[in-house]
Amino acid sequence: MTTKKSIALFGQSRVRRHWDEAREQWYFSVVDVVAVLTDQYDYKKSKSYWTTLKSRLKDEGSEVVTKCDQLTMIASDGKKYLTDCLATEDLLRLVQSVPSKKAEPFKLWLAKVGYERIEETENPELAFDRAMKTYLQKGYSKEWINQRLKSIDVRKELTDEWQERGMKEGLEYAILTDEITKAWAGKSVKDYKKFKNLKKEGLRDHMTNLELVLNMLAEATTKEISKKKKPQGLIANKKIARQGGHVAGTARKEIESKTGEGVVSRKNAKHFLGGGRKKLKNQSKKK
Repeated sequence: MTTKKSIALFGQSRVRRHWDEAREQWYFSVVDVVAVLTDQYDYKKSKSYWTTLKSRLKDEGSEVVTKCDQLTMIASDGKKYLTDCLATEDLLRLVQSVPSKKAEPFKLWLAKVGYERIEETENPELAFDRAMKTYLQKGYSKEWINQRLKSIDVRKELTDEWQERGMKEGLEYAILTDEITKAWAGKSVKDYKKFKNLKKEGLRDHMTNLELVLNMLAEATTKEISKKKKPQGLIANKKIARQGGHVAGTARKEIESKTGEGVVSRKNAKHFLGGGRKKLKNQSKKK
């Protein structure tokens, strides 16, 4: 099952989901949906509710339980666990079994989420348009957003190349990304996030324009080298990742020698959106 992981928002509630490209449909975390419908956001209590409901549905001979797929999803503690998931059609049946004032709004939300994905599949530009609106609402500049959207495109081209080389989404992608990042930025992804005072947030959403540009150069170069050399196996692909990252690393050092300033910045989104500029400046003076 080839899937893409993401989180959808129902109001302020987070619902984990997987997009199955082969079946062309979303699979949603049942526990997350139960939490929304019951207004119960304590995970253990929501899971307990679902366990009881699942047992009752099974006794009633409902097909909903048998159609549950267990997919790996990231929990609030940052770890991956097997999670009961249902496709949209089966989830709608489950909604009928949970007494809730949110049942009808939730069904409309499900329809909207599914329709948007179908639209984006037929016209990928819509996904970029929606991403731009989201970033604008958060306060990012148009210049930064353009760089960020381009970085998404570059990243997709790289992961497509990794897929061609037989690399597996998840751990192997993470290992290769780490090699690229260390080669151009001089830090692992973990250390880079720590440097920017980030925890679970996505690193690229907290890069400055220049950081994004160099990260794109590293990933685009890695893709081009890979296409030429066609590496096989993780070790060979790691070597190519380091080579691609090294190209951008050389550019970073050249920029730093000309400007006298470090490119890898402690700034995160809070700073370059304006909220923390003064605080960051004061911290720099203390050092």
